Amino acid sequence: MHNAGGLFTKKRGGFEDMGEFVRLEVADGVGTIRLDRPKMNALNVQVQEEIRAAATEAAERDDVKAVIVYGGERVFAAGADIKEMADMSYTDMVKRSGPLQSALTAVARIPKPVVAAITGYALGGGCELALCADVRFAADDAVLGQPEVLLGIIPGAGGTQRLTRLVGPSKAKDIVFTGRFVKADEALAIGLVDRLFPAASVFDEALAWARQFAGAASYALRAAKESIDRGLEVDLETGLEIERQQFAALFATEDRTIGMRSFVENGPGKAQFEGR
Repeated sequence: MHNAGGLFTKKRGGFEDMGEFVRLEVADGVGTIRLDRPKMNALNVQVQEEIRAAATEAAERDDVKAVIVYGGERVFAAGADIKEMADMSYTDMVKRSGPLQSALTAVARIPKPVVAAITGYALGGGCELALCADVRFAADDAVLGQPEVLLGIIPGAGGTQRLTRLVGPSKAKDIVFTGRFVKADEALAIGLVDRLFPAASVFDEALAWARQFAGAASYALRAAKESIDRGLEVDLETGLEIERQQFAALFATEDRTIGMRSFVENGPGKAQFEGR
């Protein structure tokens, strides 16, 4: 089994894949990518690469059916490590900007349902990380934003692209141009987050959402996610062709046979899928 992030250890009925600041905890079909770099989960180069490793691990493991991205009870991630970035030259960032983007894109490309459980601040790179999830559950006192312009730069890990696709160009421009903080209620209203909960409940709600996929038809979910994500990148006709190919391909899976047979014999929603 691939072990990109470090050493496997047994923990709380599941397995944990350890990086120094990012770990993948797996239990009951759900993988949690847990950021833990005191005090604010600043995304330095090491954290970026450990996120990539955890995302790759979550994507590859058959026992991971859905994924939570979580920064802990106090903060999701307050952004890039500015102290590290402040001394970087143009040529340094030419070299680093590609790996920075691709580290977070590794989360977006996990071919399984991904939910971000957001507490406290999700700013800059932290907001961009949350944007890589399929859905975002946030604490009712969470604060999101892309304040890079206040540092004389712009979002560089997907913020100008994923935020725009999520909330539309005018709202994205307002958030990016001003660098202002977006409180949870506004984030919900504009679609930046999908659901709000008391801070103490955010992770449990994300876990409940993720667990519903533990027995799902995993290749159908993979095809649905890829069809939606790839379809957003192309014109409608091409998107429909992506959907058509994914749809037809699922007729080669055992889960399609199981699902249709169960529907005919027992009605909807009772299939016991095998993930094949």
